[in-house]
Amino acid sequence: MITFLLVGLIVHVVFFISIFDIYFTSPLVHGMTPQSIPLKAPASRLVLVVADGLRADSLFSLLPNGSSRSPYIRSVIENTGSWGVSHTRVPTESRPGHVALIAGFYEDVSAVAKGWKENPVEFDSVFNESRRTWCWGSPDILPMFAKGASGDHVYTHTYPAQEEDFASTDASRLDRWVFDQVKSFFQSVKSNSSLGASLLEDKNIFFLHLLGIDTNGHAHRPMSKEYKENIGLVDSGVADLVSTVEEFFGYDGKTVYVFTSDHGMTNWGSHGAGHPSETLTPLVVWGAGVQKAQRVNEVQPYADGYLQALKKKFKAESMYTNAIQILEQFKTKMSQKKETTLSFLFTPYQFLTESKQVEITNKARILIQLQKYEDAVSISLCQTLITRSLEGLVYYHKYDRFFLGCSVVMGFIGWTSYVVLVILKTHSGLSRPPDVVQKIPSRKLLTLCLCVALLIILFLLVQRSPLTYYIYCLLPVPVWYCVLKESGTLTDLVQSAHSLPLWKCLRYFVLVAFGIELLVVSFFHRSVLTIGLAALALWPFCSGLFSKAKWRSLSWFLGCLCLAAFPLMPVVGREPNVDVGALLLLLLGQCQCWMLHVAVCAYVPSLTHSSLLQKQGLPLMNQIISWSTLASSIVIPLLSSTRIFHRLLSILLSLTSTYFLLSTGSEAVFPPVLSWLMFAWINIEQEALLAQGVAGRQEVSSIDFAANIDISRIRQLKLDDIRRSYFFVSFFTRIFNFDPASVYCFLTVFNPFIMGALMMWKVIIPFIIVMCTFETIQVSTQLSSRSLFLIVLVISDLMALHFFFMVQDYGSWLDIGTSISHYVIVMSMTIFLMLLSVLTHVLTSKRIILWRRTKIHFP
Repeated sequence: MITFLLVGLIVHVVFFISIFDIYFTSPLVHGMTPQSIPLKAPASRLVLVVADGLRADSLFSLLPNGSSRSPYIRSVIENTGSWGVSHTRVPTESRPGHVALIAGFYEDVSAVAKGWKENPVEFDSVFNESRRTWCWGSPDILPMFAKGASGDHVYTHTYPAQEEDFASTDASRLDRWVFDQVKSFFQSVKSNSSLGASLLEDKNIFFLHLLGIDTNGHAHRPMSKEYKENIGLVDSGVADLVSTVEEFFGYDGKTVYVFTSDHGMTNWGSHGAGHPSETLTPLVVWGAGVQKAQRVNEVQPYADGYLQALKKKFKAESMYTNAIQILEQFKTKMSQKKETTLSFLFTPYQFLTESKQVEITNKARILIQLQKYEDAVSISLCQTLITRSLEGLVYYHKYDRFFLGCSVVMGFIGWTSYVVLVILKTHSGLSRPPDVVQKIPSRKLLTLCLCVALLIILFLLVQRSPLTYYIYCLLPVPVWYCVLKESGTLTDLVQSAHSLPLWKCLRYFVLVAFGIELLVVSFFHRSVLTIGLAALALWPFCSGLFSKAKWRSLSWFLGCLCLAAFPLMPVVGREPNVDVGALLLLLLGQCQCWMLHVAVCAYVPSLTHSSLLQKQGLPLMNQIISWSTLASSIVIPLLSSTRIFHRLLSILLSLTSTYFLLSTGSEAVFPPVLSWLMFAWINIEQEALLAQGVAGRQEVSSIDFAANIDISRIRQLKLDDIRRSYFFVSFFTRIFNFDPASVYCFLTVFNPFIMGALMMWKVIIPFIIVMCTFETIQVSTQLSSRSLFLIVLVISDLMALHFFFMVQDYGSWLDIGTSISHYVIVMSMTIFLMLLSVLTHVLTSKRIILWRRTKIHFP
């Protein structure tokens, strides 16, 4: 069993990692020849101000009296600059948002395996191409651009990370710090002649990253007074900044200003998805080379003003240079792929061959030399060249995807087939006739597989493929060897299974197939989970168990219906309501005094939320209670009795305490409702065993997790065990809430890794409850844990194969991210179950004895 688990773990890790080579490779191309515009730029310096988390409507909307909360920027919009609404791309987070603004490319999909603060691949940026860049702001953003810069010309000034505190009484001080530092910087030039000389040169950039608005939005919501007042502070800070810069450079008219945001924010204080409040951001530009605002008296049709703002010659040269630079990327990518592909297998991108490249570039160059800057043909040629080059980059980026995908699918199918054969051969109770001879001799089969493996290795060596390609392509060979080695097993077992009714087997097969499809659809439509749980509620009535166990059937029915309500609740997008869980636990606390700690944990979020609203920070006592509860949540169950209901109740209370501390609303009721249904499931499975006439059935209350298993009482798999395994997969209901306010009982200083770990533990808690229940059912139904686990493995692998085909890298980034997460979740489920089964085994069967009673012997 240990060998099988290790092999299964390795296989699934390979399947899991494969998606990063197939879908998540970086699209960035290196090694191109830089292109430049042969004309002088209209501006000598750039001042870039990014207000992190600023929504477009929050800046542009007027107050009820007709005035603006940002009067300076409003005056720029009306008199001296150009403005608009920019659209960010999902994920609406700070790192990809700033990379798009400063480096010119959208989210690098390979970043999913790297982390939050850094881009996984070094990239070029406008900071790197500048003569010098000075940056002020957050330690989470600025180092990313300094690290990727060549040379030592990007200077960063950051405040300590501890200042990013969501419980801060005044988060706007972060922005005030930035403006004060910039002002001090320009004042210091008076005593630093070398710095003054550097500032007077061209191609300099000044970057201000303002995090106060984002921090206040997370802590108090975008409609709060703190958020709106912070916008006013930023407005006055920008006004002082412009005055300082213009005064220093003598109002030379060579400075261009850009004011924008990296992403917006929802009404409930979160961002990351694709809601318009998250993707719509303000963009205001003024200064050198920017057309001033023009008032109109009537509604104008939309038109791209790009060709009417700057000088016509400069714009034409800019567009042509941009097209040539993208074409250079295409050429580099094509040559890289051509070098690693056999000549007779290489298929070039047909819409941009070398002859077409020369034809388009020559025509566009000639038209520009003839000074036909507004000629529609030259514009169309440049746009065609850009479009075709970008399409060609995507074509070569996906060049090996079909080949690798086929290899992984072959491995998927082979592994799943092998697990099914193992189940039928060793756990179904069906005996194989002894006179059956294998249809393929082992020696010939081994020779064939070795020859196939050798051919694959030679093919990959010639193409100079990466090491991971060898793993993906060679893995199906041993897997299919094991399957073909037992090629006669399936036929022989089916022939020996004449005692099973065919209609019953077909019914189970259809129901399980339909159930798997239902689970797949539930990833896209959460309401399907509600329908599925409502259908499960009817199981006692359809199976005839209701007539034999009315109260247990009703408990199961009501538990399923109550749990079915949770998928209909919003995952995000509601105001915190931390008193729901407290009320429930208060009622439970009246029953037993030893539940006092759980009731206290239920009230801590309410007290913390109240303290944060009053700007008193996170109370130290609340923080101590939260961290100590979290640390002891795994240890406390090990101190209780290993009798089934004693241990399960201890696990429930311990984990529920932690879950309450991580809850902000009605999801706090989820663990008690889930536990109720799990207890009902344990009891009704006993009735199902009684109805099936299983001999030697043991009462649940008398079962001890720590007792030695009687191997002679372990039974073989039955068709009804497929239903038990499906129930187990179905109960992994996704009731997730990723509101940052969930962790405020533990910490309020921004730390994405600790916050992410805490929210992940909140997600894992329901899994542990379901897994402990499944462990109990395995023991009480006298079934080998390996048997049920293999069925669950087949179900999850079939779901993973579905999502492997559904992974996409086109359409909106919200769709792309959703398809990726679905595959990762299901693939992680298999690996996660292997690890979680070990944890639940320790939680249920191990016991820590702090002291032993001393025996007293009387004379």
